[in-house]
Amino acid sequence: MTSDFFRGFHGPRGTKAGRDPLHATDEHGVSPAFPPAPSVDELLSADADRLASAGDDVDSWGDAVSRDGAGSGDDSGSGDDGAASYWQLSRTPLTSLVFTLPLVAAYEGGVLLLGRGSPRNGADVWLRDVLGSLGFGQYFLLPLATVAGLLAWQFLAHDRWKISFAVLPGMMAESVLWAVVLVGVGRLQQSVWPLEVWPSAGWPLDVGPAVFGAGWRGVFARIVGYCGAGLYEEVLFRLLLLPVGVWLFGRMGCGPVAAGGWALVVSSLLFSAAHYVGPLGDAFEISSFTFRAIAGMLFAVLFLVRGFGIAAGTHFFYDLLVGLV
Repeated sequence: MTSDFFRGFHGPRGTKAGRDPLHATDEHGVSPAFPPAPSVDELLSADADRLASAGDDVDSWGDAVSRDGAGSGDDSGSGDDGAASYWQLSRTPLTSLVFTLPLVAAYEGGVLLLGRGSPRNGADVWLRDVLGSLGFGQYFLLPLATVAGLLAWQFLAHDRWKISFAVLPGMMAESVLWAVVLVGVGRLQQSVWPLEVWPSAGWPLDVGPAVFGAGWRGVFARIVGYCGAGLYEEVLFRLLLLPVGVWLFGRMGCGPVAAGGWALVVSSLLFSAAHYVGPLGDAFEISSFTFRAIAGMLFAVLFLVRGFGIAAGTHFFYDLLVGLV
């Protein structure tokens, strides 16, 4: 998802017609096409000038990474540079990994505390079934594979291997903001197209004490489920299916923009449909299906524009808001 920037390089302009640059010389017998080689001092001076000029064009987020890694705060008051730094740093796979590690720990640790027989997130079950069918049934393989996938993405994206922990609170606040926006979208739909049951974006999350238990154990179990939804549903439908969809539609002859658009729509429809599958799935309702498809599109756009971490965080906080608040 990291944007690539391409710069053009232009060679020297052609010479005038009728002139032979290989043989023309000036009054000192020096060919203008092949001037004398510059001295070492001239080369060093020119290199210094070019480096100074290039330094002005370096992305502001790169400067912020260096400052954060060195612990320097000299430019902390620069609003424009700070905004650009946050925008770039918060969307890198490495930062997304650090931001979502609490979801990994909370979900996997919570499931172990509750017992392996407790209800698990549907996407988690599906992903483990796929790995098991391939002969990889080890319990901690899925979270390790998720971590490895984000690290591989960081490597392939050629992003810098530095983390700014200062952006993590901003990512949390942004995720809460987008979750509130999604709640607002749901309220708006509710006003014009009433929902029989207020839909959660998680799966399955609309079940009550009969499944999760009553009291604080039930609340804890639901929060664990929200962590699993924010993590593994984003892994399945955004981190895996969305790129696969882009590739498939590209193979079918769609251009990059069209392939991305179709992959976004199809993955969002599959995301919505998944909430009605299995014994803990909801009864199908077109209004809730529509809302969940819209939610899936928002998560997909956030994944493409803001990175995996913001998408997973938004998903978790939305489920938390509609489930417990």
